Amino acid sequence: MRIRKSIFVICLVCTFIIGALLSAIAMIALGAGTGGALKGDAGFDEKKLDEINAYINKYYLWDDYDKQELADNAYRGYVAGLGDKYSAYMTKEEYESYETSSLGTYSGIGVTFEMTDTGEYVIIAVTKDSPADRAGLVPDDKILEVDGKFYENSDIMATNIRGEKGTEVKLKILHDEEEKEVTLVREKITQDSVESKMLDDTTGYIQITQFIESTGDDFSAALRDLEKQGAQKLVLDLRNNGGGLVDDAIAVADEFLDEGVACYVQDRNGETEEYKVTDGKTDLDTVVLVNQNSASASEILSAAMQDNGYQIVGEKTFGKGIIQTSFVLPEGDALKLTILEYLSPDKHKVHEEGVTPDVKVKDDEKTEEDEQLEKAEELLK
Repeated sequence: MRIRKSIFVICLVCTFIIGALLSAIAMIALGAGTGGALKGDAGFDEKKLDEINAYINKYYLWDDYDKQELADNAYRGYVAGLGDKYSAYMTKEEYESYETSSLGTYSGIGVTFEMTDTGEYVIIAVTKDSPADRAGLVPDDKILEVDGKFYENSDIMATNIRGEKGTEVKLKILHDEEEKEVTLVREKITQDSVESKMLDDTTGYIQITQFIESTGDDFSAALRDLEKQGAQKLVLDLRNNGGGLVDDAIAVADEFLDEGVACYVQDRNGETEEYKVTDGKTDLDTVVLVNQNSASASEILSAAMQDNGYQIVGEKTFGKGIIQTSFVLPEGDALKLTILEYLSPDKHKVHEEGVTPDVKVKDDEKTEEDEQLEKAEELLK
């Protein structure tokens, strides 16, 4: 069962409540008031917004502004008032772009990024042979602007980086403390989230770059292939994995855990639900690699494996232990809200704390060696 589907009942209830609220806000923002005021929990005063609109209509210097954009920004600002960088209002176009990215194929430049606690956008992964890769963008570069603009919400930022194949996008990047501008041509990006190989006669290696709809199946196929090649040990690399679909992370966990709980999710009332895996797991002795860019679904997986006795090697993970879902509104626009927090099988909190490795190793960027991978191989001997 996919986690997105398992919370359908919660989503349905919230959809009616939130849909009604946003419909009221929409009427206000578009100047279609009913003569009353939306107060109470909403804290929204229709009369005040009418006054603001009146001043704009009477005094604003230019009359070529987009009224729909004005309304959309009102919705964005209202949701931004939650103070949660992972919750956002999205227009229909923005939501369609957001959904497409989870399928593994989209038009863009080939970067995955996360917003830090300080509001900065840090690249955590670059797709091989993508426009970003060819332009020299690397993990830990910071995205300062997209076409001369800074967006305070990561989904909106991502939507503006993606776009129609063949069109240009200009990024301002902070690389090694130096700002530079790069102009990239968007291409069709096909993401292969799972890569595997044999490191030696008995040690296999699988890297998961993100969790998309094909990851669970692709990982199982890669694992079976390595076993057929004679692998007795495995390095699972989750470094620079920004997360993705939780269901596919659970599917991977199912390959390593005995029947039982892979993680818990907890709602606003403290109610928890178990997400279980079935019996049957690989016999390969496995070590997991993580770093500061391992986030969200990759933390669910690494925390589950750590609680079940697997060694975690590398650096403390990002610390995003919450789950969002999208509520599609009547006109195709959407509200993405944080609705659940996840806990490890031993009920360890991950959000804002991350997963601390059993063996801490920093990869020295000044050397050609991969110190973290070398340590994992050493532990498997």
